[in-house]
Amino acid sequence: MIFSRIAGTGGYVPGKPVSNDDLVARGIDTSDAWVRERTGIGFRHLASPDDTTHGMAAEAARRALEAAGLQATDIDLVIVATTTPEMVFPSTACLVQHALGMPVGSAAFDMQAVCSGFIYALSTADKFIRSGSHRRALVIGAEKLSRILDWSDRTTCVLFGDGAGAVVLEAAEAPGVLATALHADGSQTGILSVSAQMAGGEIVGNPFIRMDGQAVFKYAVRVLAEVGSEVLTQAQLPLEALDWLVPHQANIRIMLATARKLGLPPERVVVTVEQHGNTSAASVPLALDAGVRDGRIQRGQTVLLEGVGGGFTWGAALLRF
Repeated sequence: MIFSRIAGTGGYVPGKPVSNDDLVARGIDTSDAWVRERTGIGFRHLASPDDTTHGMAAEAARRALEAAGLQATDIDLVIVATTTPEMVFPSTACLVQHALGMPVGSAAFDMQAVCSGFIYALSTADKFIRSGSHRRALVIGAEKLSRILDWSDRTTCVLFGDGAGAVVLEAAEAPGVLATALHADGSQTGILSVSAQMAGGEIVGNPFIRMDGQAVFKYAVRVLAEVGSEVLTQAQLPLEALDWLVPHQANIRIMLATARKLGLPPERVVVTVEQHGNTSAASVPLALDAGVRDGRIQRGQTVLLEGVGGGFTWGAALLRF
């Protein structure tokens, strides 16, 4: 039987950290205390006009390949989770394939599930590998959210940042991905969305992120706790077997409330929201890479990845790292 495992991780954030005080200096009606108290965010990285989603994705992928001891030519599948591509088409994944010099003919496509996108992409790549059709996949979450922020809306613009995270997923004889679960509820579209579209050469609708923060908080905590329990049950593992929770880095209060509902102590939650803000589909792989590179996440440990975002979408992946 064929399984899949993570062979390497990588992350990339553009430019220098932008602090809450830096945003105040730019004219945003907020304060460091206000943002930190409500979200846990202290800094974020904002892409320059020259930084592209596919460029950030490719750099995170290069670092994941280096960590795995592999070359781009060893990869036969690329899945990029993103909400902020440069182009309607071709896909960001095709641009990454070209940027990395991957073999022509290898499969490449994008996944759009907003902040759950990386979990959706990882689950999809796992199934490709388990089927035997592909041997090694690059799974990437990459976002340039600064392009869809309304800088006059302090309830949203202080929350988000830009960046990319990636993993190399490869075929293995023993399970690395122990269980996955994906869900959606389209009736919740109104609480978190960007409603714009291109029509007749013009933008129709609202091109900025709009969010009902309280509604998102309540929904997110409930579904993240439920889906975490779901994958543990699938894998027939008790909570005590879990070494680390790596949740979507949206809000420290959501993450700690989820951990409490799961019965997990806060010291076993990987938290990077203070440094990165909410980077949507890049959030989980960036946090995973941080935990790996600073030595917290070790080979053989059990790690729970979770994401929740607009759609509403949510999901989890339980790993034996």
